Amino acid sequence: MFLAAVAIGGCAYLSEKQGELIFRPTRDLWRGYNPDTSSFQDHWITIGDGQKLHAWWLPSSDVNAPTVLYLHGARWNLSGSVTRIERWRKLGFSVFAVDYRGFGRSANVAPTEAYAYEDAQAAWDYLAKVAPGRPRYIVGHSLGGAIAAELARRHPEASGLVLEATFTSVREMIDHSPWGFLPVGLILTQEFDTLSKIAEVKMPVMVAHGTRDSIVPFEMGERLYQAAPGPKRFVKVEGAGHHNLSGAGFDEYRAAIAELFHR
Repeated sequence: MFLAAVAIGGCAYLSEKQGELIFRPTRDLWRGYNPDTSSFQDHWITIGDGQKLHAWWLPSSDVNAPTVLYLHGARWNLSGSVTRIERWRKLGFSVFAVDYRGFGRSANVAPTEAYAYEDAQAAWDYLAKVAPGRPRYIVGHSLGGAIAAELARRHPEASGLVLEATFTSVREMIDHSPWGFLPVGLILTQEFDTLSKIAEVKMPVMVAHGTRDSIVPFEMGERLYQAAPGPKRFVKVEGAGHHNLSGAGFDEYRAAIAELFHR
């Protein structure tokens, strides 16, 4: 009885902290990291409750360039994602990147799965006004990939989806963790079930994963690719980890984008 009470109490605590544990939001500039963002344009998106999201717009030198909505992962706010964001501009896109609630300069509200989907939707709608008439792609890194998959599921008009180092679901990530033996799944309220969502996405899908990713298992990327029903391309980056994927695989990215998205 005592052990059962301890287990239930521990799970209840974990349930209350799920958003914090999954997102690990950061508001400050990353320590020791002071990127040059002088060419980035600040934008503010007002969401339904009057709160504001902070976003960056990185226009390409080509005024007709296609656009990317970039959705970062857990822990990294915009300031910690500069290098990854800039790479997409180097790949020929204008880039719009947003901080979810709880991150960076966006509203100081504890993030949740539902809030993240709302924030991505608001950014998607806002991007249509910033760059009307241009192709819009959705790109997500890690947790941002799970958010991107949900947005793509809702918007079949998007030109394409890119998942970078993305997991199949939070439930399976827990199963792969040292705490996989705990009955956490019984009280899990934030699933981020990318695998089920990607099966509903009919647009062209690019899935990229590094073979030495120590955070999200490589096989999760393979399974996401297999589940995508439409035109698709898997970018296997030999030796790449979780955070240096697009840098280590830049040439592979360029080739896949040209082949899949005709860019």
